[in-house]
Amino acid sequence: MTAIEKPTVIIIGRPNVGKSTLFNRLVGKKLALVDDQPGVTRDRRMGDAEIAGLEFTIVDTAGWEDEDPDSLPGRMRKQTEVSLEGADAALFVVDARAGLTPLDEEIGRWLRGQDVPVVLVCNKAEGKAAEPGILESYSLGLGEPLGISAEHGEGIADLFTGLWPIIGAKAEAAEAAAELEAEMDDEDLSGPLKLAIVGRPNAGKSTLINRLLGEDRLLTGPEAGITRDSIAVDYEWHDPKTNETREIRLIDTAGMRKRAKVTEKLEKLSVADARRAIDFAEVVILLLDATKGLEHQDLKIAAHALEEGRALMVAINKWDIAENASSLFNGIREALNEGLSQVRGVPLFAVSAKTGKGLDTMLSAAFEIREAWSRRVPTAALNRWFDDALAANPPPAPGGRRIKLRYITQASVRPPRFVVFGTRLDDLPKSYERYLVNGIRAKLGFDAVPVRVVLKSPKNPYDSNRGGGGKFSGGEGRD
Repeated sequence: MTAIEKPTVIIIGRPNVGKSTLFNRLVGKKLALVDDQPGVTRDRRMGDAEIAGLEFTIVDTAGWEDEDPDSLPGRMRKQTEVSLEGADAALFVVDARAGLTPLDEEIGRWLRGQDVPVVLVCNKAEGKAAEPGILESYSLGLGEPLGISAEHGEGIADLFTGLWPIIGAKAEAAEAAAELEAEMDDEDLSGPLKLAIVGRPNAGKSTLINRLLGEDRLLTGPEAGITRDSIAVDYEWHDPKTNETREIRLIDTAGMRKRAKVTEKLEKLSVADARRAIDFAEVVILLLDATKGLEHQDLKIAAHALEEGRALMVAINKWDIAENASSLFNGIREALNEGLSQVRGVPLFAVSAKTGKGLDTMLSAAFEIREAWSRRVPTAALNRWFDDALAANPPPAPGGRRIKLRYITQASVRPPRFVVFGTRLDDLPKSYERYLVNGIRAKLGFDAVPVRVVLKSPKNPYDSNRGGGGKFSGGEGRD
């Protein structure tokens, strides 16, 4: 699938039924020449149209005439036939005052044999004189006709009712994609990396930052809970890989103990401050104590960072004094995968704040994960993956009714957020939502980054209960 474009709607009809007048009405300006003389329009003309927020590309075509294929009118008819290829919908316009003609009936028969959905439009329908022509048009077998007056703007809103079920989902996806393209350059990765160090008390957070800075910038000691405020320190790090100097804003936070153990008011404020630091960070490093391993409180801290949509890394500190190092590392890796099942494969590092072991590797990975956290997937590549994912594992059909997933678009970054458009989404199993989330991570380069997926059904602006419908999946919390 190519990049999502606005749906295309083609106007078809015999000469002088008001096709160009309708075209001008929908685009909001006089782009097409209009005259009582038939055959004024010879070439296809395209414009951007909108009805009640429904945006699409409208195509005006030459009047359909029953002439020799080699004549000028015959070649114009061929152009009209070709223009229907690839269209999402057709507006078949007849003259309600004149009633049906044999040429109208011929066009109707041809359209019934095509794959493009048709909306039957009775133009010039103002006044009672048009009623017989509207009733007669039912005989075309193209559904209920919509009576409008393109010249006076009457009944144009009714076109929304006819077009929305056909092109609404694609129009919404195209609108979202266009907004994203306009914001492609908004996220600046040239600024300092906002890196928060979090963990239980006495894991060595302040010691690690002091090691990076090369000075005793933060107070440390054997007593737990020395750090009370979240301290931000600007740091210039020399990247040994690129031989470049990169800016980092290091954020030291208070140790976060189990809620039941936090009794003093000051400590409660400190923990709340640490949680706010997570909210403002780009990458969060959960620091573990190698002498204590991974505890349930560590998993709760990690889960909070993921719920806030932060990019998460885990570092095992005090590696220089770790016992049974290989077994410890593998045990923590397994526990993380089990305890953080919503984001498997969180980057894990062995470091020593005392000796400096592994710190450069950890910081280099922090920049890489921020890049993934900020990544936008081109619409074309995203929908190619989406088509492949649906082909490999189609959505189920509960009760024999198909769940249709139509389009996907990336709504935002930091964290990556995707919107899937479709119908009957309330019946989509959680297991299939997890299948999509895992596929996005595995195939589109997001790996351990928290990914959010929102399922959205088309919304009808004329529906009194509108709101579009939609549900969230991904395991990291709701926006």
